[in-house]
Amino acid sequence: MTTTSAPLNLHPDRLLPSDPATRAIARDLYDSVCALPIISPHGHTDPSWFAENAPFPDPASLFIIPDHYIFRMLYSQGVALEDLGVPRIDGGPVETDPRRIWRIFAENQHLLRGTPSRMWLDHAFHDILGVTERLCAESADRVYDHIAERLQSPEYRPRALFERFNIEVLATTEGALDDLRHHRAVAASGWSGRVITAFRPDGVTDPDAPGFHADVARLGQLTGRDTATWSGYLDALRDRRRYFIEHGGCTSTDHGHPTAHTEDLSPEEAASLFARILSADSSARDREVFRGQMLTEMAGMSLEDGLVMQIHPGALRGQNPYIQKTFGEAKGDDFPSRTDFVHELKPLLDRFGNNKDLTIILFTLDETTYAREIAPLAGHYPALRIGPAWWFHDSPEGIMRFREQTTETGGFYNTVGFNDDTRAFFSVPARHDVCRRVDCSYLARLVVEHRLDRDEAHIVAADLGYHLAKRAYRL
Repeated sequence: MTTTSAPLNLHPDRLLPSDPATRAIARDLYDSVCALPIISPHGHTDPSWFAENAPFPDPASLFIIPDHYIFRMLYSQGVALEDLGVPRIDGGPVETDPRRIWRIFAENQHLLRGTPSRMWLDHAFHDILGVTERLCAESADRVYDHIAERLQSPEYRPRALFERFNIEVLATTEGALDDLRHHRAVAASGWSGRVITAFRPDGVTDPDAPGFHADVARLGQLTGRDTATWSGYLDALRDRRRYFIEHGGCTSTDHGHPTAHTEDLSPEEAASLFARILSADSSARDREVFRGQMLTEMAGMSLEDGLVMQIHPGALRGQNPYIQKTFGEAKGDDFPSRTDFVHELKPLLDRFGNNKDLTIILFTLDETTYAREIAPLAGHYPALRIGPAWWFHDSPEGIMRFREQTTETGGFYNTVGFNDDTRAFFSVPARHDVCRRVDCSYLARLVVEHRLDRDEAHIVAADLGYHLAKRAYRL
């Protein structure tokens, strides 16, 4: 474990191939795309940052307390989440001194060696905040003071950083009942930054979501629709989608279902199922069928209003009951699970898969499905596109595996570039930079193997780094 400070340096050829000839081509490709604007079409940054443009808080509140990528690793080595300032549901005592939290992290930062989190942090510290020494126990206070001072200057407020990061458009994600006041405030402010929303209806389409019944009733109150009826419920969802388009610049929906299961019930069957869902008598099978029916309904609505549909299945959320009970959701105890796409998507694809006016982007945490299911599906159905390496796999190795396993049958143009899917604003440029470096390394290998001409590689690099995301998300 490092206890003495060392210089923090980022090598200009990081993540590029070790072979000199391939590296030279990769470097040339990367140099041609590294300054392209960032299209961030899906993520979870807080829209209030851009509405209020207030200074970011202390370093611990910015980098550690909200970042499950970081604290889950420390927790795995016995560091209590309370000691890292992660709030408890019951309001119980947790560490509130940000400097103390930062010191604990600095003492344990070696646990992140070799992880993408370490790369993103080093990029943020060095390239964004101007930190010149590696974080460790001995340098903790100096680095903390340096960052804290920077965060109070106007150049480090959210809007200034948005512009410095060269972000062309950034999408946040809000639930169906959100009033979008922060997006409306951004639009009314006269600031030129483009911050849009994505429509996440899971809270009112997943019967297992906490507060589902109350939220369905609230959906009716917001829209003036009778959400106790199947037709009124669907009309209320259409109303909210229009609201997101009009008040949040929305171009996409997002569905985080536990599986990729879909259904295509008759209107009568769907209405009967909905009545059971609203009662106290629905079974686990009823709830899974209902989620599947709602994916098909959402696809139909996307044909009506033009919203791109994202499906993020396969996350087993909240596996650790102690963490769920004590700290709540999204606290580092979510895990990848096996996912079936070929069979589970068939009802939806039978109805809508051949429609070229619909775009459905499939994501997976089950890498075994890349070559076996997702790439072949997207390589056939006009409605399907392949979402980039996601969550546990948005790492250098994960991005490379993604390219190697999807290109053969899906090609490049059934993919949608990269999205960072992050809550950590300071990691946005780092994540896009990592992807651009890895993609250029992959393309350079195709060039040296005489599988792709160099001029074509330059075109593809720009498409992967910018154009495909802009086109797929209709931006």
